[in-house]
Amino acid sequence: MERTWRWFGKKDKIQLNMLRQIGVEGIVSALHDISNGEIWPLDAILDYKKNIENHGLRWSVVESLPVSEAIKYGGEDRDLLIENYIQSLENLGKAGIKTVCYNFMPVLDWARTDLFHEWEDGSSSLFFDKAKFAYFEIYILKREGAEKDYTQEILHKVDQLKQSLTEKDKEDLIDSVIVKTQGFVNGNIKEGELNPVEKFKNLLSLYTGIDKNLLRENLKYFLEKIMPVCEQYDIQMCVHPDDPPYSLLGLPRIVTNEEDIDWLLNAVDNPHNGLTFCAGSLSANLQNDVPALAQKFAKRTKFVHLRSTEVSENGDFIEAHHLGGRGQLIEVILVFEKENPALPMRIDHGRLLTDDIGKGYNPGYSFLGRMLALGQIEGVMAAVQNEMSKKN
Repeated sequence: MERTWRWFGKKDKIQLNMLRQIGVEGIVSALHDISNGEIWPLDAILDYKKNIENHGLRWSVVESLPVSEAIKYGGEDRDLLIENYIQSLENLGKAGIKTVCYNFMPVLDWARTDLFHEWEDGSSSLFFDKAKFAYFEIYILKREGAEKDYTQEILHKVDQLKQSLTEKDKEDLIDSVIVKTQGFVNGNIKEGELNPVEKFKNLLSLYTGIDKNLLRENLKYFLEKIMPVCEQYDIQMCVHPDDPPYSLLGLPRIVTNEEDIDWLLNAVDNPHNGLTFCAGSLSANLQNDVPALAQKFAKRTKFVHLRSTEVSENGDFIEAHHLGGRGQLIEVILVFEKENPALPMRIDHGRLLTDDIGKGYNPGYSFLGRMLALGQIEGVMAAVQNEMSKKN
């Protein structure tokens, strides 16, 4: 597989020359300065691509060309927004960029409650505490009926949190869930938002009456509209699984398991409609057998995210060591090296190591933590390829 790295542009604290030195071949990036729904100009795409190529790298994958909320919930302006999206795809195609990772998650791109959950060795990683998220829904958002979505065990923990959380803890929880995990990925809410909770509530209200079937139909409508330009320029669209892969905030999630992925690929049965196989997101659902999913969907996978999670029975999960956890990355790599080699893959959500602290990296996107993971995964890839060559 091609070794790629998510890079957040010229504002990223990690420089392109640093990436080339550690064996990165391709860059996964986006025009983060352009607001959701606006057209990506061809000149801007070419300038961005040239900068990457001047460092001896290639722009391998766009992650992400964001899908506007109105497209997801079927707003009045969705056709205009889809036309803008098609124009952006056409400009990417003219620039020779052929792989686009996107998601169809309502409001929240990905959700974590703790951005610096400490391990025994002093490193830290992202963590999802289901009781904390329930507290956020019930007592901060005050979402009507939220209590019905949680077990009595979780609600008991929520009662304990209600007694123990300080005002600073609550502010940190709001920052983690609404702002920090969203703002740097073309999110709906950016750093410095004066009232993020109120804006978040307004976004949620747009999905009133949207159930799983309707969200699916809106995704199908979107894909059918963009497939002609994808065929014209040979652009591979690859949807990212929902993170975490189950309903949140009373909103439907539609890319969570085998049945969802089957539906998606069959609903628009076009070779340009594919999957970003994120082992980490899929592993956070205890019902998912990640290597089996990799085997089944290998041929329709266009891009691979390699990370893993450890999951407790109550739904809490933490980013695992890249050689451990439910993601079973060794088995996943074996599948893709056999069934669909040369796919771009990137390491995802590395730990924050001691010398990463204070460097201003985006949550989950440390330098040393991801470099460690890249070294581990590169070793697995080399071992897999060596064994395959011996058998051949």
